Amino acid sequence: MSEAAKWYVIHTYSGYENKVAQNIEKVVENRKLHDLILEVRVPTEKVTEITDGKAREVERKTFPGYVLLKMVYTDDSWYIVKNTRGVTGFVGPASEPTPLSEREVEALGVSLESGTVEVNIAPGDNVRVSGTAMDGFVGVVQKVDVENKTVDVLVSMFGRETPATLNLTQVMKLDDI
Repeated sequence: MSEAAKWYVIHTYSGYENKVAQNIEKVVENRKLHDLILEVRVPTEKVTEITDGKAREVERKTFPGYVLLKMVYTDDSWYIVKNTRGVTGFVGPASEPTPLSEREVEALGVSLESGTVEVNIAPGDNVRVSGTAMDGFVGVVQKVDVENKTVDVLVSMFGRETPATLNLTQVMKLDDI
């Protein structure tokens, strides 16, 4: 029966994605419907936020307000999902469940885990250097390299402009201080 299972998208109230997923999983467990609803996922990604010179791993919802589920579409499975608290409906024309194609599932990253780095500085920003020999000096950001987690800064030292390549955690935006 799992050969007929396809991925569907359900719309939820924003902020209730995890609760909806838990409720559906609980109903599946209680009613022993593992053959109808196979998997429930809230798409998330790990993001590294760098603020005040500190790196922090944060898990963020990729598509807020949506939950993906792999299920066999029957009247019973439709009824269970549709009547779960927090679910506003299926995604599709006229709220009719429309299965996702394999290409759409891959594009949503259901089987892939991705990670990104989010930085609160940009070229032209004034920053203060910390945790290096240039501790306390002020400079202007020239280039941000998120992939290598470095930043090129033009630091004003003793009346001269000196270029320096620093780690993202070694600079703080002056606005944030």
